[in-house]
Amino acid sequence: MKQRTLTAVLACSLVILSIVSLFVGVIDLNLSTLLSGDLEQLEILLISRLPRLLAILCTGVGMSVAGLIMQQLCMNKFVSPTTGATISSAQFGILLALLFLPGSTLWGRALFAFVAAVLGTWLFVWFIQRIQFKDMIMVPLVGIMFGNVIGGITNFLAFKYEMTQALSSWLVGHFSLVLRGRYELVYLVLPLVILAFLFANHFNIVGMGKDFSKNLGVPYNLVLFLGLTIAALITASIVVVVGSISYIGLIVPNVVAMFKGDKIRGTLADTALFGALFVLVCDMIGRAVIAPYELPIELIVGILGSILFVGLLFYRLRNGRKAIRLKAHGCGCSPVPEINGGDAL
Repeated sequence: MKQRTLTAVLACSLVILSIVSLFVGVIDLNLSTLLSGDLEQLEILLISRLPRLLAILCTGVGMSVAGLIMQQLCMNKFVSPTTGATISSAQFGILLALLFLPGSTLWGRALFAFVAAVLGTWLFVWFIQRIQFKDMIMVPLVGIMFGNVIGGITNFLAFKYEMTQALSSWLVGHFSLVLRGRYELVYLVLPLVILAFLFANHFNIVGMGKDFSKNLGVPYNLVLFLGLTIAALITASIVVVVGSISYIGLIVPNVVAMFKGDKIRGTLADTALFGALFVLVCDMIGRAVIAPYELPIELIVGILGSILFVGLLFYRLRNGRKAIRLKAHGCGCSPVPEINGGDAL
C-alpha cells in the first residue's frame, strides 16, 4: 500500500508541475487567453512550451531508466551513463558526424552517436569484466577515467579541426533550443523504456551473475548486451537532442531504491516518474533563478546531483558498516570487510 501511495504521489506531482511549467518562461502565457483562442499564445504553447515539456519528461524518464539498467546489470549502484562512459562516447560520435558529414541532419548525427555510445558502453563493461578484484567504488572510477580519455580525444579533435564551437551545444545540456521539429528524436526513449520493462526479469537474473543465469536458462551475454544497448541508445538519443546531462541516471535509481528495493521491475515505473519529476524541477529552477535569462539544466542538475551523490555515498558506506557489524555480532566472529558491487561482472 505504501509503495502504491508513493507511485501515486509521484504521478500527481508530475502532472501538476508539468502544467505549471507550461506557463513558466520569458513570455507570459495566460490560461484565459489561451482558452479564448489567441493564436499568438497558442503558437508559443505548441511550438515551444509543449515540445520543451515533452523533451524534459522523455529526458528524465530515459536517463533514469538507462541508469537503472546499467546498475542492475553491473550490480553496482554507482554505475550510470555518466560513470560508464556512455555520454562521453555519444559526444564522440556526434563529433565524428560533424567531421565526416558536416551537412548531416539530426538523424545522421544520431546514427553516429548511437554506434559510438553502444561501442563505448560495451568496451567499458568488457574491461570491467577483466578486472579480477573490484569493489563498489572502483568500478565507477574506472568508468569516469575511461570517459575522461574519450572526452580528451573528443576535445583534441575538436580543437584540431576547429569544431569546438559546433560541438559546444552537446557538451552542456539545455532545453532552450528545443522547438517543434527539432526534438522528436527523443521519442525513441519511449519504445526503449517499454522494451526494458519487458526484459526486466531477465536483467535481474543476469545481474546475479553468469553461473546463476546459466542455471536458470537465461543467455547471459545476450541479455547483458541487450540491456547495455538499450541504455546506450536511450542516452545517445537524449544527448543528440538536449546535450549532456549528468547524474540523473546515477542519483534517481539510488533514491528510489531506498524506498522500493533493488528489483528493476518493481522500481522501474517509480524510477521513471521520479526521474521526470527531478529533471522538470531542475529545469523550472534554471528558468526562474535569473529570469528572464536561463541557466543550463546541466548546471542545476550538477549542483543538486553532486550534493545528493555525496549524501548517497556516505549513506551506503554507513549502512554497509552497520550490516557488517550486525553480521559479526550475530555469528560471534570478527567483522570481515566484503567485496561487493560489480561481482556479477
